[in-house]
Amino acid sequence: MKNQEVAKIFREIAKILELKEDNPFRIRAYEKAAYNIESLGEDLETLAKEDKLTKISGIGEDLASKIKEILDTGTLKYYEELKSQTPAGLLKMMEIPALGPKTIKKIYDKLKIDTIEKLEEAAKKHLLSNIEGIREKTEENILRGIELIKKGLERTPLYNALLIANRFLEELKKLKEVEKIEVAGSLRRKKETIRDIDILIVSKKPSVVMERFVSLDSVDKILAQGSTKSSIISKENIQVDLRVIEDKSFGSALMYFTGSKEFNIKIRQLAIKNNLKISEYGVFKNEKWIAGRNEEEIFSILGLSYIEPELREDRGEIELALLNKLPKIVKLEDIKGDLHVHSNYSDGFLSLQEIYNEALRLNYSYIGICDHSQGLKVAKGLSKDALYRKKEEIEKINKKGKLRLLFGTEVDIDSSGNLDYPDSILKEFDLVIAAIHTGFKQSKSQLTKRIINACKNKYVNIIAHPTGRLFKTREPYEIDLKEILKVCSDYNVALEINCYPDRLDINDLGALEAKKANVKLSLGTDTHNKEHLNAIELGLAIARRGWLEKNDLLNCMDIDTLIKWLKK
Repeated sequence: MKNQEVAKIFREIAKILELKEDNPFRIRAYEKAAYNIESLGEDLETLAKEDKLTKISGIGEDLASKIKEILDTGTLKYYEELKSQTPAGLLKMMEIPALGPKTIKKIYDKLKIDTIEKLEEAAKKHLLSNIEGIREKTEENILRGIELIKKGLERTPLYNALLIANRFLEELKKLKEVEKIEVAGSLRRKKETIRDIDILIVSKKPSVVMERFVSLDSVDKILAQGSTKSSIISKENIQVDLRVIEDKSFGSALMYFTGSKEFNIKIRQLAIKNNLKISEYGVFKNEKWIAGRNEEEIFSILGLSYIEPELREDRGEIELALLNKLPKIVKLEDIKGDLHVHSNYSDGFLSLQEIYNEALRLNYSYIGICDHSQGLKVAKGLSKDALYRKKEEIEKINKKGKLRLLFGTEVDIDSSGNLDYPDSILKEFDLVIAAIHTGFKQSKSQLTKRIINACKNKYVNIIAHPTGRLFKTREPYEIDLKEILKVCSDYNVALEINCYPDRLDINDLGALEAKKANVKLSLGTDTHNKEHLNAIELGLAIARRGWLEKNDLLNCMDIDTLIKWLKK
């Protein structure tokens, strides 16, 4: 699939235009197009042949013609022209959090710095603070941002890793020589970021499979090619390892390579206590192989109930499995709705009717329409008049009776902890989500106080993306989660697991802490276009890693129970 290549070019165009201080609407159009293309479950080449490119959210005739040019030629004339006018290193500098295009241009014009390495050296020597408008604090932020970039290059967000892995799986599954195939490692455990991808197969003709694997279009570089293991670097710069396993050892290898390391150590210790030996090749008693074809029989021999991959982090799951007391973690079929969706009343692409249709397709009972509040102008926050137009349209659609659109808002929490709408408006909503969108550099105590103030408002139901993090862009801001959970419990407020691929906020450990504090959680995709709705599965992965059961999640309530809960 060429989707990733097209998305990469569009994203690079957006960066260059931002550096050139171009029209912000044009920049945003390319950014959204890139994300929507990455999110597609269909092949762009197929859509182009069927003349359906403009059916993709955010793709008009102009961008559709550019996509066709990339598919036909492998590049884009407009993109190549922009690149020729821009030092390549400046684009990499654009990835540094807290370093805007105006500052980058100023640094380049004054010091001719055109690489991250030169920038880091200059910041360490305090050369940047000699430039007008740049302070010592700015240098510190730049150095922190460079460290964040370095960390980001080492790990890939879950969403991107899943896309990459699935492309390899789809191609390898086409081979008749592949008898079994599974992804392993931290990706199978659904960690929020992934270092590399492990794929296991059973095959009687591994050389055929290995040859196909290293020759796939997604491969950028071959690191090793052997009869039982091959390693490549994908075009997205992530390592993918393919291993051939004997059929009788497939289960034990899958368990071993899934991990975690700490989980495997505990499992080996448990095996020793039972006079057994366990490895990736199987379970042995007195050197005799006795199990290993599948994970279920291995757990059974060790006296354990089955432990889902997402739980295998040595957080007490083995001890509970010995007692058959593991939590029945939430499943996709338990989800009855999405509680955070944006419509075209604010900065979303979908109309209310389109959202309704998609919710029907997903077999939801309800969906929360939570557009931005009036103060967030950059996201087309809704005025009082717009709110009532939206409410009227929601009521009209709800008369169809097949599912419920919840009249909601994502109300901004200002720098003092006040909400962007007065109580006289907030009381009109079915659902109120409160969120911080500015002032990220405030102190831990200030940020905590802002969230606590929002929780104490009698109309607030959920705190959205509680730590504000964005992968590779913004680290989580510091909050006193323990104090916030106490207030959430006292005032019956839930914390959101924001499913947006670059957020996954709150994370699994935060979700687990909320569960322990008897605080409800909610899943919200933060949808802005149709493809975003599928991100509910990413949030579900976090919920499962956080040991959440049906009664921990608002999304598992039926509509009547949910409405009753929302009314406090």
